Amino acid sequence: MTDADPRTVRRAHEELDEFQLAERNPHFRVDVERIRFSPYFSRLSAVTQVISQTGAGLAVHNRLTHSVKVAAVARAIAMHLHRDTGPMGALVADLGGCDPVVVQAAASAHDVGHPPFGHLGERALDRLARDRFRLREGFEGNAQTYRILTRLDEHDTAGVGLNLTRAVRAAVLKYPWLRGEGGERRGGASHKFSMYVVDVADARDALSAYPRIAEGQQTLECSVMDIADDIAYSLHDLDDFYRAGLLNQATIAGEFREWRRELADLRALDTATLRDTARSPGHSLELLWRRLVDRDPWIADADAFDDAVAKVTDEVVEGLLTVPFDGSLAADRSLARFTTEWIRHLQSSVEVHAEPAHRSGHVMLNRQAWHEVAVLKFLHQRFILDRPDLAVYQRGQAGLIERLVDGFAAWLDDSHDARRAPRRLLDLVDMSTDDYLTILHEQPQLLPTVDEHEIRRRATGRGIIDYVASLTDAQATHLDAMLAGRTERLWDAGQGV
Repeated sequence: MTDADPRTVRRAHEELDEFQLAERNPHFRVDVERIRFSPYFSRLSAVTQVISQTGAGLAVHNRLTHSVKVAAVARAIAMHLHRDTGPMGALVADLGGCDPVVVQAAASAHDVGHPPFGHLGERALDRLARDRFRLREGFEGNAQTYRILTRLDEHDTAGVGLNLTRAVRAAVLKYPWLRGEGGERRGGASHKFSMYVVDVADARDALSAYPRIAEGQQTLECSVMDIADDIAYSLHDLDDFYRAGLLNQATIAGEFREWRRELADLRALDTATLRDTARSPGHSLELLWRRLVDRDPWIADADAFDDAVAKVTDEVVEGLLTVPFDGSLAADRSLARFTTEWIRHLQSSVEVHAEPAHRSGHVMLNRQAWHEVAVLKFLHQRFILDRPDLAVYQRGQAGLIERLVDGFAAWLDDSHDARRAPRRLLDLVDMSTDDYLTILHEQPQLLPTVDEHEIRRRATGRGIIDYVASLTDAQATHLDAMLAGRTERLWDAGQGV
């Protein structure tokens, strides 16, 4: 691969590369190192994956361990595609390639935009961004990831983020559109997005290196990262909850048994009735099937779903979960074998399509594996995330995020004391203001009917959101106590502010 390859071109600042004689694709390896040496990457060790480590009181996956495992799964898939010398390999090359190092970089970086407290924090910041600051595009963890890599984080050059290659920047664009465009691009069912208005030009530059990839479609390397994320999420969270003893085998077995026993009657019920009776055994599993059909009719298949339920019943519900995890070495070995076999099975179920369906990438799981992942995800959605005790805890975390945003907004509105606000917060507000003013003057169509005064107000909001989103769970908790004047460890709590 030569320096002229468009996939290796950086956004603004070209550099001499001392690794060029040592590696075949030195630019991509440098990108991996920049991401992994980033403080945004390091902070993932203290950011919630599903359940907060402080709340769970046990060793659970955090965003960092999740990202490391996603990178391992993704690299294995990419190596398989990269080495193929048959028709599949030719198609991969024609669509722009699937470099394992690019995939590894994207998988490592894919979650750096997640705020404190996981998806709960993401929803809270989205609501606050839109309601408090009139930021129509709100907050989205995937868009925040792209903003961090290309703007907020810095290596050694101001204004270009980590200065990553086009290939790696494109590979983190899981939803390569602005908020509100997902319905058009993905058949009306996607509300996610991977770029804010201020990052559109950079994203378009990255995607320009892939002329064979249609607008609104992931690159192959991004598709592989996305699949690996699904695989890791569906299995490693199951690992956590099994170790913690939170998956009640009898309750889960009842759900699966009653769905099969009452299937004919369940199919006759309307969806509204099913939602009202979702706590009845079998009803939630039937609701899952209805959601799959509604969102993804292009792949949803009743026979494949039935086979997926049977496989999960046999290997998880009536297999793994029948023996409670007791912390022994034997239990560790059994769980490791279970997870390894499932990962190997799902990795071997990957397909490449020249013209994918509108709700899919060029690289995807085959029909059967796609249904199996959906059923695996259902286990923790239904039996963990819907638990009332977790909901109470998460509402408290949402309140904490709201207090932080409101506290910093009030501080910056105080003309007598704003100068003493945290330096990084002030830097992020200045950066956001520059970005929005540039868009207002150079691409006003992206910000219709907005004057400069309103732009500055929104930019301040974006800077505050950027700041709060960059905190770890513990930092957010400490800052909440500090803003309320309650902390007894002033200097410890203030580290990194």
